[in-house]
Amino acid sequence: MTQPAPAEAPRAGNWFTRGGWWFLVHLLSLGLLLPVPLAHAAVRTRRPGYVVLALASVVLVVTTFVLVRVSDHAPDGSYVGLASTLSSVTMLTGLLGGLVVLMLVRPRVFDRPAPRPAGWDRPPPDPAIAAALAARERRAEARRLAAEDPLLARELRIGRPDLQRTYDDGGLVDLNTAPGSVIARTLGIAPVHAEQIVACRTAAGRFTAVEDVFAWADLPVDVWDLVRDRGVVLGR
Repeated sequence: MTQPAPAEAPRAGNWFTRGGWWFLVHLLSLGLLLPVPLAHAAVRTRRPGYVVLALASVVLVVTTFVLVRVSDHAPDGSYVGLASTLSSVTMLTGLLGGLVVLMLVRPRVFDRPAPRPAGWDRPPPDPAIAAALAARERRAEARRLAAEDPLLARELRIGRPDLQRTYDDGGLVDLNTAPGSVIARTLGIAPVHAEQIVACRTAAGRFTAVEDVFAWADLPVDVWDLVRDRGVVLGR
């Protein structure tokens, strides 16, 4: 049986905060501040079409002011002539046309789920990327712990995913103590390369640094970054 869709959560705010102030700004300014609510709509929704509307309203307002500026004056101080008539037309167009535009735009801006808070100019982060970056940070922290307190690192079994433990080191493997199969699985390398690492550490006694692996074992260059990313060396 198809599960019913969950009810949408009630939208916060009242008429004023959900676009009502647009109409107050527009009407009280006689349409001269129409670019303000349209710019707010463009920023809130990230829709290029609303950016175009905001720019068009700016052009209309500027045109109105220019026409008023160049209008002729009658002896009684009133504006006359073609420029005066056109300025009245543009102002009336901005006032009435802007009112219609705001009525159409407002539901699309406020009567919809709020965008996820990932920044207005970029999409939300991919969960897989976030998990990978978090694991990388845990590996860095585990390496710092191993360098500052090796005894605690061994007690936490850092680099030993084959042993029972509760500490999450982000996916490290101890090149000095882990079996070859564990090294291959954790680093994502071929078993033959992991066995080379085990053979070299047996011959050397132990590695003192991850870079020692490259000096002792004949590993392909494309494996080096994998070893650097997840390898760690602890004492026996």
